[in-house]
Amino acid sequence: MIITDTLLVSFLETRAHTEQLCAPLQTEDYVVQPIVDVSPPKWHLGHTTWFFEEFILDVYKKGYKRFHPEYAFVFNSYYESVGKRVVRTNRGNLSRPTVDQIYAYRNYVTAALKELLAATTNETVMKLTEIGIHHEQQHQELLLTDIKYILGTNPLLPVYADDFIAFAPQKTPSAYIDIPEGMYEIGYQGEGFCYDNELGVHKVFLNAFKIANTLVTNEEYVAFINDKAYANSLLWHAEAWDWIQQQGIKAPLYWHLIDGVYHQYTLQGLKPLEMKAPVAHVSYYEAFAFAEWKGERLPTEFEWEVAQAQFEWGTRWEWTESAYLPYPNYQKAAGALGEYNGKFMVNQKVLRGGSVATPKNHTRPTYRNFFHPQLRWQFNGIRLVKK
Repeated sequence: MIITDTLLVSFLETRAHTEQLCAPLQTEDYVVQPIVDVSPPKWHLGHTTWFFEEFILDVYKKGYKRFHPEYAFVFNSYYESVGKRVVRTNRGNLSRPTVDQIYAYRNYVTAALKELLAATTNETVMKLTEIGIHHEQQHQELLLTDIKYILGTNPLLPVYADDFIAFAPQKTPSAYIDIPEGMYEIGYQGEGFCYDNELGVHKVFLNAFKIANTLVTNEEYVAFINDKAYANSLLWHAEAWDWIQQQGIKAPLYWHLIDGVYHQYTLQGLKPLEMKAPVAHVSYYEAFAFAEWKGERLPTEFEWEVAQAQFEWGTRWEWTESAYLPYPNYQKAAGALGEYNGKFMVNQKVLRGGSVATPKNHTRPTYRNFFHPQLRWQFNGIRLVKK
């Protein structure tokens, strides 16, 4: 049973943190959608609010009146069973509702759910609220990385926050960790929250392997570039080779070669590349090619989960060699919430860990993130395993 007072505090803190992330923005920043994968900040604010209204307040709060009858159409993301919605590519075309109206919507829903939580003993309401909190935390990470893309593709390369440090050098001396051959249990076994894609618990057999205790650095990646790796077709998957040719990819996202020196757009603005920091904003395609160049490979998600207690993680989402698939005996949730994870288990790669954009205490060793292999606007990094 979830403790209501603790849940209420967590809910309110989560709602406040989302708005704190938007505090440095100007009104014009809230509306921009440069590419389909990036949503406008004001859409994130509205969508995370709609989630609580749609799945909790409208069902469980007696006499609840929706803030606006059309907001479900505007802020539904991909829940086909809930109803029609604005096409994803058109989120940036919506000048209305205004930013002020969306903040009013947030305040309205937050107050209504606060009132419900203060009075309810309904365990379903509390469990749905817990899911909603974690859902909003996921969007906090997306919000921050989307803001970075919006600002980082602006030719003025504006500063988001002077104190946001995302590219600090790694302090641990590099080494490889020996993991013995054996049968290992995979999946979430705790008492707290997890997503359905972390279940069910199952055994996997792993051959012995050696995994790096640190992430690949910018310095190592510069060496990869300088060795003309982006021109060496033998390092790349066929699909990846087509992608880098068509897109003109020659370096990680946000890198700028200025007078022969690499710089990187950060949330602090344009900075000289910090060579000892872990590389970020690379696609799976690039991670795989780098591993080929080094004569090594990416870990599977199972190898990563087994080894993670022996190295530090959480500054970069780490690409794995695993396709995003259901575990044995995976059970998709009933109803619309069943669309949350299971429907995406095709054509995507698993990432493990977390990043500097991930809210505190949001991830776990069993947490499974997933993206298409060409995407790199998240803080994606590389950890290697010896072949």
